[in-house]
Amino acid sequence: MLKKTIAAAATAAALMMTPTTASAASQDEQVRKLDIMLMVTSLRCRMGADDFQPQYRKFSANHLASLNGAARRLEAGLVARHGKKGATRALDRISVGMANQYGQGHPWLGCAELKEITSDLAKSKDPAILAQAADELLGPAPRSGGRWAKR
Repeated sequence: MLKKTIAAAATAAALMMTPTTASAASQDEQVRKLDIMLMVTSLRCRMGADDFQPQYRKFSANHLASLNGAARRLEAGLVARHGKKGATRALDRISVGMANQYGQGHPWLGCAELKEITSDLAKSKDPAILAQAADELLGPAPRSGGRWAKR
């Protein structure tokens, strides 16, 4: 009887934690994707008047702990689900997919807007802003009412 009660309690606790864990993993993936998108688009825009590589470097430096933490948690979650080799392949798919998606530019933001956004992001060290920015900037179209929707 005691074993069944403990097992039931453990199952209930696991079920209660799953959405949060899934949400955190999704947020870590989105933050990683935001970093890749900004890196790829900064490379694409580097030859024009709106080169924002200096802003991207400052963004990356100011958010290094958050970016690295998200990448580590993302990898750990993938290792737990797919094993080390599977996690490596999954991370490669994420990175290559993002590079391919943004290699020709952002779907609704030009270099000037991306420069301004990256500059804004570089001014903050708040990790919460990364999740918000990822949520708003990685979609196929601007979200109405979003902080970065209209530039």
